[in-house]
Amino acid sequence: MSKYFFDSYALFEIVFGNDKYMKYAEAGGVTTIFNIAELNYGLKKERLKEEADKITDSFKQATIKVFWEDLKEAMSLKLKHKDLSIPDSIGYTTAKRLGMRFLTGDEDFRDFDNVEFIKK
Repeated sequence: MSKYFFDSYALFEIVFGNDKYMKYAEAGGVTTIFNIAELNYGLKKERLKEEADKITDSFKQATIKVFWEDLKEAMSLKLKHKDLSIPDSIGYTTAKRLGMRFLTGDEDFRDFDNVEFIKK
């Protein structure tokens, strides 16, 4: 199994070719359908629908299942940290359950345990 969980921030950095994220992309990682939804939405605001969907589809094999307990723990986390997005809250709790490092550049996660923080 992969060592890293790609949050929405990391997915965007990978798509846009940020060199700091390429070693993680090459090593492979996983994400959830919720992070993929956030990626697709963001891409559709900036690119043609077809291009956004094609990029999104390239992450299909990296998508992992989220369990009920992940969702409940994520919403408890979000109550404490209101600035976190719902997809990233779910991703963080899922990564934690799986023992994976949560890859992000999102400042809101900078001081969290089990985070691989890579700024732009």
